[in-house]
Amino acid sequence: MRMIGIGFFVGLVSGAVGGLIGLGGGIIMVPLLTGLMNLDRIRAHGTSLAALVFTGFSGAAAYACYEQIDWTAAVALAFPAVLTAAAGARLADALPAWKLKRAFGGFLFLCSLLLLLKPFMPSGWGPLSGYALIGAMTATGAVTGFLSGLLGVGGGLLMVPAMIFFAGFSQYAAQGTALLVMIPTGMTGAVTHFRFGNVAIRLLYGIAPGILLGAFLGGNIAQFIPEDLLCRIFVLSILLMGWRYIKAEEPPELPESVKAAGLARR
Repeated sequence: MRMIGIGFFVGLVSGAVGGLIGLGGGIIMVPLLTGLMNLDRIRAHGTSLAALVFTGFSGAAAYACYEQIDWTAAVALAFPAVLTAAAGARLADALPAWKLKRAFGGFLFLCSLLLLLKPFMPSGWGPLSGYALIGAMTATGAVTGFLSGLLGVGGGLLMVPAMIFFAGFSQYAAQGTALLVMIPTGMTGAVTHFRFGNVAIRLLYGIAPGILLGAFLGGNIAQFIPEDLLCRIFVLSILLMGWRYIKAEEPPELPESVKAAGLARR
């Protein structure tokens, strides 16, 4: 019962943050799962992806009530994301991800800088259209799905800036659409992690109800925040996430005796 209560708290906080800023909540959930529930990194990422489905469902429902979802963009992003999410999840067990995390952190810093500078960019910098827009959304979806499966992130970190820059979406519409895309993306990555035993099913009994409530509340609260302020909150969030990834440390090298024992067991 105690673990269910902790799980509900983790889900409530993560869901509220996810619904508020259009992210999966992994920025909060993964540290809480490793810190409060003593999960290792891989199981925390797998469980976060499974919980992501509930964040996307509840958060998207809140934004849909205010007609803040673009269904065409959601399909263009979701289809390639579903195809690449499983590949990222399969690599999560085998790939040393610390270098990728550092590079991804630097990329998030670049995204935040572009969002801050967007109001000062020349008027000729406008949204794409036609095949160029479809290509940009497809590429964004493919990269998003892969990183979602690999790192346990919801994908809003990339999808929201892409929709704002490439499609000219408002902050609200970008966040609502990103939350909707998280449902199939998270489901695909979570299924792959589940097959590898990386999803703590019992923890979801508490996490899922907390997320459903938190994401719906967060999505509704976002509608009453001025768009400029909401954008600043989003930028601050991806800056914090970027800093966290940049600080990823190289795992210590195992002693020769441990390596030899491992090879002997094989």
